[in-house]
Amino acid sequence: DMASTTAGKQRIPKVAKVKNKAPAEVQITAEQLLREAKERELELLPPPPKQKITDEEELNDYKLRKRKGFEDNIRKNRTVISNWIKYAQWEESLKEIQRARSIYERALDVDHRNVTLWLKYAEMEMKNRQVNHSRNIWDRAITILPRVNQFWYKYSYMEEMLGNIAGCRQVFERWMEWEPEEQAWHSYINFELRYKEVDKARTIYERYILILAHRVNWIKYARFEDKHGYIAHGRKVFERAVEFFGEEHIDENLFVAFAKFEEKQKEFERVRVIYKYALDRIPKQQAQELFKNYTVFEKKFGDRRGIEDVIVSKRRFQYEEEVKANPHNYDAWFDYLRLVESDADADTVREVYERAIANVPPIQEKRHWRRYIYLWINYALYEELEVKVRLPFSFYYPHEGFFTFAKIWLLYGQFEIRQKNLPNARRALGTAIGKCPKNKLFKGYIELELQLREFDRCRKLYEKYLEFSPENCTTWIKFAELETILGDTDRARAIFELAIGQPRLDMPEVLWKSYIDFEIEQEEYENTRGLYKRLLQRTQHVKVWISYAQFELSVDSGERIQRCRQVYEEANRSLRSCEEKEERLMLLESWKDYEQEFGTFANKDRVRKLLPEKVKKRRKLTAEDGSDAGWEEYYDYIFPEDAANQPNLKLLAMAKMWKKQQQQEEEIYKESSFPRGKKCYPSCPHFY
Repeated sequence: DMASTTAGKQRIPKVAKVKNKAPAEVQITAEQLLREAKERELELLPPPPKQKITDEEELNDYKLRKRKGFEDNIRKNRTVISNWIKYAQWEESLKEIQRARSIYERALDVDHRNVTLWLKYAEMEMKNRQVNHSRNIWDRAITILPRVNQFWYKYSYMEEMLGNIAGCRQVFERWMEWEPEEQAWHSYINFELRYKEVDKARTIYERYILILAHRVNWIKYARFEDKHGYIAHGRKVFERAVEFFGEEHIDENLFVAFAKFEEKQKEFERVRVIYKYALDRIPKQQAQELFKNYTVFEKKFGDRRGIEDVIVSKRRFQYEEEVKANPHNYDAWFDYLRLVESDADADTVREVYERAIANVPPIQEKRHWRRYIYLWINYALYEELEVKVRLPFSFYYPHEGFFTFAKIWLLYGQFEIRQKNLPNARRALGTAIGKCPKNKLFKGYIELELQLREFDRCRKLYEKYLEFSPENCTTWIKFAELETILGDTDRARAIFELAIGQPRLDMPEVLWKSYIDFEIEQEEYENTRGLYKRLLQRTQHVKVWISYAQFELSVDSGERIQRCRQVYEEANRSLRSCEEKEERLMLLESWKDYEQEFGTFANKDRVRKLLPEKVKKRRKLTAEDGSDAGWEEYYDYIFPEDAANQPNLKLLAMAKMWKKQQQQEEEIYKESSFPRGKKCYPSCPHFY
């Protein structure tokens, strides 16, 4: 049993065990296998042998095999239309038209919406001159698929080639009922024009422009009329188009075409009217081409005035768009007004001014009104200078916000003076000072009275001005200068005394200088010295001391040199306690220059010994957060006069002496003839 069982079983071969499972060094990819297979042409099959059919039986056998193959392919997948078409074309090649027709009909039962199938079917019938069959197929095709334009084109072309003009027209009419795209209408129109049927083409255009109501189609219709010599009809078409689209759907290309049409007819005035009509109604950003063509037209046929009108109208258009976008853009209004003032009449300019000033700033803050008031200023100047109109006071102050602008009051005062009405000018400026006293108002009013030589009024105005602004040093100085010019030095001196006695001044140094210059001019040198001493009690500034010294030097007297030196001595003693060492150095430099010119050798040497030593030092920096920010180098000055600096000066002198000795030893060493690499100094025993 064991033997039979063993013998009855099928023996399974042993699988070889893979000992090394590591990947091979060179990996073979699928792409490489395919490329090698293609190179070796492993999958190429040799072409079948050519078969020559010699008798009818072989032919029938060949047809049977081919038809069986086609039918098998169709049976496998009925929806693959290419199999049906190949089958029908094969039958057509054998002149089996009836069989081919049957195949096409069977295919249409499978997919009657396949465009290629209808085209191949109809082309087969036309190729074999089956006209009625072709008409039948085209008729069925356009009935089932009326939106396939290719059917209509081929159907109409076939009828036209057959000379059936009425039939072709009937096809086009059926097509137009579906309201196709533009090219279909143009094909119909071109068909009629080929047979000189202009009236019929015009009728088609009339339907076309209403169904496809686009500006381009109206332009094409007008050009059609122009091309065939119907100028009046073409103009009528353009006029109807402008009326048809109206101002809501206006377009620049329509007007450009209309203008070029009239330009071709030499109707230049009509062209200008068309361009101006369009420019008045089309927004600026949509009229670039219109402006361009209008400019070219005026350059060709217009005069200089016409070209300027084009440019001005273009700029006006731009400004209109800007002010429409932002009515409170006063800069745009200014540009617009400059343009119309240079070109338009007074009524137009006044209208633009009225539109501009109607845009009152929405916020009652002065900064928003600064540009707005210039509209009124320009308006007033235009009315006065160009139109010669006498403006009332209320014209200058239409809003309460204007009362705070000094410029308006001053301009109104100047206007009244130009009108030779001085009382009104004074009244206006006095009202201005009462309502809004300002520096500019006081200065303007005082300047006016000075020009009129009304000095008493000037004094009163200066008094009011100083009551309003007592800290204004310039006003005090101007007031004193006025009294000086008038020869009243006592009043001028009293004004200066009042001025320097004010508790707060904006530029006290300028005031004191003016007072000192005034006394020097009056040759009151004792008063000048008194002023310098009073000033030095308030400030110990080095420039005051230097100015004092130069004053003493400038006084023509025998003691001037000694007095000047005494000022320098006193200044030096006074500035010893000054923390600003640069100021003290500045004084000593000035004193040194003075002694160089007027002093003896001893004086020069004395000042030279007072000059400080310039020393470079380092100090530690600390950041804002308290952290260490490194070190900084700076220069400090050590003055010999200061007792605390005596040890430092002695140390500096010793350091300088040591450095000088080192330099001398280096020079001696360089001049010695010792061999290279050995050093020997004067202190060495081998030196001599």
